[in-house]
Amino acid sequence: MLDLSFVRSNLEKVEEKLRARGDDPAVLLGDFHRLDQERREAITRSERLKARRNELSQQVGALKKSGQDAMALMDETRALKDQLEELDKTAAALDDQMRFSLASIPNLTRNEVPTGSSETDNVVVKTWGEKPKFDFEPKPHWELGEALGILDLDRAVKLSGARFAVYMGAGARLERALIGFMLDRHTQKHGYTEVLPPFMVNSRSLFGTGSLPKFAEDLFRCSDADAEAAGRGEFKDADHWLIPTAEVPVTNLYRDEILDDARLPISLTAYTPCFRAEAGAAGKDTRGIIRQHQFQKVELVKFTRPEESDAQHERLTRDAEEILEELNLPYRRVLLCTGDTSFSSAKTYDLEVWLPGQQLYREISSCSNFEAFQARRANIRYRPASAGGKAKTEFVHTLNGSGLAVGRTWLAVLENYQQADGSVLIPEALRCYMGGLERIPR
Repeated sequence: MLDLSFVRSNLEKVEEKLRARGDDPAVLLGDFHRLDQERREAITRSERLKARRNELSQQVGALKKSGQDAMALMDETRALKDQLEELDKTAAALDDQMRFSLASIPNLTRNEVPTGSSETDNVVVKTWGEKPKFDFEPKPHWELGEALGILDLDRAVKLSGARFAVYMGAGARLERALIGFMLDRHTQKHGYTEVLPPFMVNSRSLFGTGSLPKFAEDLFRCSDADAEAAGRGEFKDADHWLIPTAEVPVTNLYRDEILDDARLPISLTAYTPCFRAEAGAAGKDTRGIIRQHQFQKVELVKFTRPEESDAQHERLTRDAEEILEELNLPYRRVLLCTGDTSFSSAKTYDLEVWLPGQQLYREISSCSNFEAFQARRANIRYRPASAGGKAKTEFVHTLNGSGLAVGRTWLAVLENYQQADGSVLIPEALRCYMGGLERIPR
């Protein structure tokens, strides 16, 4: 969420940044203008009434002291008290509405983010690895998985419907191996602390990271969750939603807390299943396991001082890249344009892995710097040590990225390591996690 005083003082800049995202400032800021004016008017009226009440109190005291009748002034004072109580209620309601209005405004992208309207305007900033060469026509992962007996999409439909998968035998073990490999690298080599959070969260947590209220349609909710209430800005502590990513519970670990400056930066990693309704993905990626309602992911989350967030963003992205490099999977790093940058992010790199069976690059990780946007929504602060114990608290900067999306890494291994006889080699880095297995035979 953006800071109220910043929006008020930098309206032209905010409007320019919103247009760069492809949003209409008049639509997003319409309520803001009205609410800000009404709120200011309520505050001004309240201050005038309080000044009049203080003046009357002094006059009543003087009249009583001189033995004169002060009843009329006392009646006016009581009437002012009632008016002030109503104004306080009005101001509180306007504050709530203002917060909800601000919550609908996306983060402002950084100046170095290229202006554009879609993924075609994203900028490739790095390419790594050589694409494998085959003396046969490479197959997509859904054909490979079925032929090897390690991926069963038809039975998944019977169990749960479309956009689900069943992994079998070596396929299930490969998924588990990738999770263990990623967690070990991030904890042992990259310095992250492993977290195993709940797979259900409340609506306050989803608000904190920016998933609610805007993206309610893309979430799976339990029977005690009220999407309509969330749409009105009512976020609860005791309702439940399935997590779309570990970013939500891990970021909210420190909601409403003041972090010790000496602990920063804090780097956490978590494996979780992820659940997404994919409401806007009808007809997209219907084959294979590219876009699923349930998938596994290893997430990276950082809490940093504002002045360190750029460097930590680069480091987090490199941590994700090193997983791809150890698996020898060709990839590229892409800087997303303004129109393709997510609601909460100020700057995002996508890592896209090469898939020879489909002859294209596919996103396998998004690494984002949210600056103070999520921290302001979730009220995560720290007290800078440089100014001593009397320093005012400031919002931390939060960052996160996939390190990596496990299912997409699984299919990338199949497509890049497929052999002419239909088998799939196991990358050397994974063989110890596969009990020494070197190949998945046909």
